[in-house]
Amino acid sequence: MPQEQEVYYPSQEVLEKAYLKDYNKLYERSLEDSEGFWSQAASELSWFKPWSHVLEWKYPYARWFVNGKCNIVHNALDRHASSWRRNKVALYWEGEPGDKQILTYGQLYREVNKLSNALKKLGVRKGDFVTIYMPILPELVISMLACAKIGAVHNVVYYGYSGRVLRERLIETSSKVLIASNAAYYAGTLTPVSGIISYVLQCPSLKYVLIKRRVNLPIIPEPKASSKDSPKFIYWEDVVESAPDVSECEVMDSSDPLFIIYTSGTAGKPKGIIHSHGGYMVGAYTTTKIVLDVKDEDVYWCTASPGWITGHTYVVYGPLLCGATIFVYEGDLKYPFSTRWAKLIDEYRISIFYTIPSNVRSFIPAEKELEPYSLESLRLLATVGEPIDPSTWKWFYEKVGHKRCPVLDTWWQTETGIILISGFPSLPLKPGSAGKPFPTIRAAVISPTGEILKENERGMLAIHGPWPGMMDAVYQDPRKYIDYWDIVEGWYVTGDIASVDSDGYFWIKGRSDDVIKVSGYRIGTAEIERAVLSHPAVLDAAAIGKPSPSGSDVIKVFVVLREGWFLDDILVEEIKRRVVEDVGLIAVPSEIEALTSLPKTRSGKILRRFLRDRELGKAFPVLEEQV
Repeated sequence: MPQEQEVYYPSQEVLEKAYLKDYNKLYERSLEDSEGFWSQAASELSWFKPWSHVLEWKYPYARWFVNGKCNIVHNALDRHASSWRRNKVALYWEGEPGDKQILTYGQLYREVNKLSNALKKLGVRKGDFVTIYMPILPELVISMLACAKIGAVHNVVYYGYSGRVLRERLIETSSKVLIASNAAYYAGTLTPVSGIISYVLQCPSLKYVLIKRRVNLPIIPEPKASSKDSPKFIYWEDVVESAPDVSECEVMDSSDPLFIIYTSGTAGKPKGIIHSHGGYMVGAYTTTKIVLDVKDEDVYWCTASPGWITGHTYVVYGPLLCGATIFVYEGDLKYPFSTRWAKLIDEYRISIFYTIPSNVRSFIPAEKELEPYSLESLRLLATVGEPIDPSTWKWFYEKVGHKRCPVLDTWWQTETGIILISGFPSLPLKPGSAGKPFPTIRAAVISPTGEILKENERGMLAIHGPWPGMMDAVYQDPRKYIDYWDIVEGWYVTGDIASVDSDGYFWIKGRSDDVIKVSGYRIGTAEIERAVLSHPAVLDAAAIGKPSPSGSDVIKVFVVLREGWFLDDILVEEIKRRVVEDVGLIAVPSEIEALTSLPKTRSGKILRRFLRDRELGKAFPVLEEQV
């Protein structure tokens, strides 16, 4: 396709500053000795006991750093608090109303220790599940680290979910403690947590609800209908602030579970994915360092919520393992004005900005309002969660990065734990491409029989062999784990459709369950949407296949238009012409419909199955995962 010919080369300044100077050389060397590569990476971290061997691979199960003893919090926090970084800022936080907090590594260490001791006093022990249900507050980061420090398994539930979803996750994990906030701000609305009380009373394993007071609302009373088996409601200031501020890390086996995180539900019921201390720690640290190029002088902002895997790996663990300064923000990036995000970048001197393409597209209508902001502190931009179309990539590069910041798309999944395919600061970048595999990662596009396909042929994106950070299990569903590896022997089949170009760059075409079959051809939704989004009138787009009397699918595209545009016959023909030019005549949509917004998961992924159901005459659903 024409976009694949566009290449943006890194400047000399970017090349000089990048950790990774020569991608091709490192990648080839890593394939020759992948265990040596990961052993060297792990040796940059601190271990209570070294591993006996790097990898034990009994297909499809992997154990990394076998017999090694560690704790991810020792590396993400304790070792920094006992070094020169003690007085370095670990975390800047700003709430949507403008309230602020700063924690140095030394202060964060003491706060985590206090909560660790409080949890132990509540009876939490190694291996117990603790559920966290909070907006993006410093206490959310503190809670994750405190659980991991004492060997508890944290289960962060995105704060936008309802009490029903929270109850399901509490019951499924048999959580002993729920840590919650009493309220949250988003888009100017203060939402109290009181609505969850009736749901948490229905969780037999739950002993305590520990509530952090976000605002000075009246204390939530324990429900009158509670019984002796109901959880006890207690408050952060009563049990945490007075707790001792010294706590030792629990010594964990490398394979001990660290957290459970649920998938976003784009393809069905969310799955509980388990990640462990050792391999995940090494993978998160190494990818943050090499891909996102995080250095001591950076102020790093990933806009994801820790309710998602991106928030775990690249808001909390990865940056803190690197000793970085992170910035976290509670609310709507565009509230109370459309460029709040840009103001925050300038105010906090953000140097690395990592967000989702949907956010970038939402920034575009306010382009003229960016003029007062210099954004000069930025040196690297990155995206995650969905393929970024070339027009959005170029806007981000030109209007936010001012043509000097590389824009890295990153491909990975909840199940992979870490970035596996990406742009790199020192690599030439192609707008719309996911980039190239991380060192040691043997990624390919394959057929259903396992044949590696030729360049530009569409097929299944798959990874050969294991990597640190990969999921250890699907909670309470071992068959689901095997399913990922059972489609083609030897390969982890990702569920995405992709192609590889002549330069080795990967192009994500969409999910395999989002492939549209037209007249015998298989067309990925992402490539249709990429073409539609190249039209200046289109702000967002989703393509689906719908049945036709001929038995083949026809393509329908839903668009969200920029302000001032209307979907008339002329615009419809212009959009179709873009699809013909970029994808081909076979991919031209039969229908184009304008919507005010698209149904998406809380993490920003389009829920195409909702749109398909709508076309089949089913009620347009409004579920817990939709925003």
